[in-house]
Amino acid sequence: MNIRSLTRGDGVVIGAAVLLFIASFLDIYSDKGASGVDLPNAWGSGPLLLGVILAGLIGAALIVVARGLPQVPKVAGLDLGQFGVAFTVFAAWGALGNVFDPAGGLNNVGEGTSGPDAGIGLILALVATLIMAGAAIATPLVPALQAALIPAPKPAAPQPYGAQPPGGYGYPGAQQPQYGGQPQAGQPYGAQPGQPQQAQAPQPPAGDFSPFWFAVPVPRPLFAEDGSPTPIAELAPGTWYLAVEQRGPGLVAQTQDGRRGVLQDTSGIQRG
Repeated sequence: MNIRSLTRGDGVVIGAAVLLFIASFLDIYSDKGASGVDLPNAWGSGPLLLGVILAGLIGAALIVVARGLPQVPKVAGLDLGQFGVAFTVFAAWGALGNVFDPAGGLNNVGEGTSGPDAGIGLILALVATLIMAGAAIATPLVPALQAALIPAPKPAAPQPYGAQPPGGYGYPGAQQPQYGGQPQAGQPYGAQPGQPQQAQAPQPPAGDFSPFWFAVPVPRPLFAEDGSPTPIAELAPGTWYLAVEQRGPGLVAQTQDGRRGVLQDTSGIQRG
């Protein structure tokens, strides 16, 4: 699981899940006439625990796991993230009903009697589930929520693809040993000592493209180089990838595990 693929919207979902978990330990009733009575929390109410607390926590977990996996599994044609959004909406709807009728219809039993009011636990649970459901729905629609939650570290400037380090074997500026003669600084290979040297014409560059590091703003599919429509990987925000070749409007990118493919959508990428 790649945590760098999490977005700001996922961070909001995680924060709301923490708030919901805290709310589950607070009183769900606020009965003014029951001073000194030990009021229950959500863990003492089965419908509230299953329909609001656990539904919200499960929905948040599905959303975060679906974002972190390189290949999201699908159930009945829907991925885990979509199931997670449905769980959060269901939890918010259940919390709203419990706030309006915390006693489950007991308010109307008997003349002149009134049931308990919603406690701080129910109110916080409603706030948490509304934030969670709103963030889950808005993340695919709001670009600000699609930004990476954890910024990627700035990579070192890469050397040209296939280039030798300066001063190493084969580097044009390094002194090369000559058979049968003493090496001289800057002397061309094969030239005899004492012979005048001719100016070397500069070699034209092999191409205009230089490999560079880049990061994507949102998850982008990486397609096979043979043009197959099936993605071979997914590039996640917050991770740096190496572009090794220009392929029309797209880029041939290399992942950390050595796989290479074509990134067709290069809009908004961040160059390292």
